[in-house]
Amino acid sequence: MYPALHPVTLMLYAAVFVATALLTARRPSYGGAALAFVIPFTLYNSVGATSISFPKMVLLGTIVGLFDRRRELLAALRPGRPLWIAFAAIVIAIALSSLGAEYRSDVLREALKWIEYGLVAAVVFATFRIDSNDVLIKRAISVSIVLVCLSALAQEVLGSPWQIAFGQGIAPRISGAIEGPNQLGGYLECAIAFAAAFQTRMPGRGWSMLLALAGATLMLTFSRGAMVGTVIAVLTIGAFERAALLRLMPLYIGVLAGGVGDFAWMRAAETLPALHNVSYGRDNAGGVGHRAELWRAAWFFFRSHPIFGIGAGNYEFRLPEAGLYGVRTHANSWYLQALAEGGIVLFAATIGLLVTILAQLRAALRVSPWALAAFAATLALAVHQTVDYLVFYPKVAEPWLVLVALGTASAGGGPSGHASTSSA
Repeated sequence: MYPALHPVTLMLYAAVFVATALLTARRPSYGGAALAFVIPFTLYNSVGATSISFPKMVLLGTIVGLFDRRRELLAALRPGRPLWIAFAAIVIAIALSSLGAEYRSDVLREALKWIEYGLVAAVVFATFRIDSNDVLIKRAISVSIVLVCLSALAQEVLGSPWQIAFGQGIAPRISGAIEGPNQLGGYLECAIAFAAAFQTRMPGRGWSMLLALAGATLMLTFSRGAMVGTVIAVLTIGAFERAALLRLMPLYIGVLAGGVGDFAWMRAAETLPALHNVSYGRDNAGGVGHRAELWRAAWFFFRSHPIFGIGAGNYEFRLPEAGLYGVRTHANSWYLQALAEGGIVLFAATIGLLVTILAQLRAALRVSPWALAAFAATLALAVHQTVDYLVFYPKVAEPWLVLVALGTASAGGGPSGHASTSSA
């Protein structure tokens, strides 16, 4: 639930929109960089049945700023046609899921979300193809990652709304500007894939510092899925760059530092009375349930509605039908969520999107760090989301899709027809 739109915040949104439109009209790369930077910093406000945020205003401002370049924009988007078709297939599958939906407004919400995802990817793709300002977009993404990490690490001192139990004690799990620790973990998988790809191709002090910071922050989320996903991203980059495993030493140092912090919290949770776990010895899943029962519920819905599912966005509301009372959450798996809410149609569209992305990126893996970063991040998230549903959250899905857009745009070459590899 977000606060209602206030006149002051409305003026702030309007200022962001106008500034983005003017900057994009002056140089398209400014709009793409602004969008890549602002995604984690939302300031949500409710407007009727939907919401308004900084990323949405920047997205709209960038689109308006590109209006005078319509012909150039259409030409720039043409090489990404397979990707746009894959996004359209997701939206169509979501729309078809309304046939079995009890709550059709939530189907609309999910469809609009995926339309937004597609627009984010298309805008970043087009601005990079029209005006390949490689240094600016790298700096925008890097600064955004640093601010997210610092906002999360601050919770180690200021307190975190998330905890993890260790016996009779609890330790904090950090999330910062992102919705939760697992979501931050998914965001950092993409961040580490981005920094690692450039560090292996063009090593520098900035990439080293970014990797160390992201690695330490990742460990303090206590997200096991994100840790596995990060290993997959690193191994993927190592498979294409022999020097990767040595050049990523700053990442290992950061991970070690974060691991020491994890161990310290685990020991403190067991010994400090201030960290006593008041819920020790009883089930405290609350309204989010356990993965095993959520997965069983998703499979139950798929078996009862195998073609079009029960309706996108409906899973959390219909859990009592599967025997889960007092629980309201998603299925904790992208693939099971797709099967439950959209049946085999949405599941096929989901797999189709992943296959399309990987196929589009593969052509430029050895020449473009952007393609390598996006490929590694996609594989990492594809595996991680067997046990988490991360693309539900724009702050995870959109940074990933920004990398995908940049990787596919560079696969087709910039305005000069060559993949961009300039250094920061």
